[in-house]
Amino acid sequence: MITSKEKIPWEIVFYSSKVRKKALSLPSGILADFLRLLDLITENGPNLGMPYTASMGDGLFEIRAKGKEGIGRVFFCILVEHKVMVLHSFVKKSQKTPKKELDIARKRKKELS
Repeated sequence: MITSKEKIPWEIVFYSSKVRKKALSLPSGILADFLRLLDLITENGPNLGMPYTASMGDGLFEIRAKGKEGIGRVFFCILVEHKVMVLHSFVKKSQKTPKKELDIARKRKKELS
């Protein structure tokens, strides 16, 4: 039995090996921040809030990683049993999140339903 003081760790899973490889090939500074945020999510859950995570609507969320090379975004959704599914990642080149990148993540999330 789990008491209210025990924390259940969150598991990070990737949509595919290609998604995992792309996320882990982010530029080194962005990757370091992304991995730090994944550690926080594993310990505390995915609702870290701004400036670390944000809702993109309809159950899609983003990890907002920064580094000396710029800004990275990693989209994810939440699965049952304390799992976070990483769907897509990219390096942001403009102020607004490109529709193309968001559409990829939304399509992958829909495939999971």
